[in-house]
Amino acid sequence: MAPLLNVAGLQAWYGESHILHGVDLHVNAGETICILGRNGMGKTTTLRSIMGILSKRTGTITFDGTDLMKTSLHNTAKAGVGFVPEERGIFATLSVQENLMLPPKVAEGGMSVDEIYTLFPNLKERRNSPGTKLSGGEQQMLAMARILRTGAKCLLLDEPTEGLAPVIIQAIGDVLRTLKARGMTVVLVEQNFRFASKVADRFYVMDHGTMVAEFPVADLPNRMAMLNETLGV
Repeated sequence: MAPLLNVAGLQAWYGESHILHGVDLHVNAGETICILGRNGMGKTTTLRSIMGILSKRTGTITFDGTDLMKTSLHNTAKAGVGFVPEERGIFATLSVQENLMLPPKVAEGGMSVDEIYTLFPNLKERRNSPGTKLSGGEQQMLAMARILRTGAKCLLLDEPTEGLAPVIIQAIGDVLRTLKARGMTVVLVEQNFRFASKVADRFYVMDHGTMVAEFPVADLPNRMAMLNETLGV
């Protein structure tokens, strides 16, 4: 069976700066993969290139049979790819409920608002609060939740645990495991591999714009020396 998402030979630039140098990765339907790497290694650029936010790119990106290299940003979203950026990007002056309802549905099968509030009980309690009144953890939950309503089949998550309290990190882990049980495909960018080891099926390790390792979660104990050296942890 062909992967749901396949990236081959991906090169990308910010202006004259060459960031990605032939990235290869694939993600099967219902799988969660995690891209590990230090800051500045190209992890976020990889997600932005898949989504089409970064237009100066070459290589191959296919999603569910669609050539994303020839697809506009809004049509990539319509194809079923949802992106949750590290900066979250929620609308500060809108309420939680309004933020949830803003993105249009792209396909059937998205979660209802009631299902989302069951998954994120904190958001239900704050549904009438504006974005400016939410904690960092609540903002992260809202950024994820609004994509789940759209019917997206693949979630691109950029460092969702960055700067969050341990109890919120645990809650996000619980959400990702629930989404996996529902068949959601997830591409996760993380530096916290201890968190990622509880949710990911496979790992890619990125260094200076290319993938230097790929392995299943079961192989993580055997890769610790390499991870310590590559990630500086």
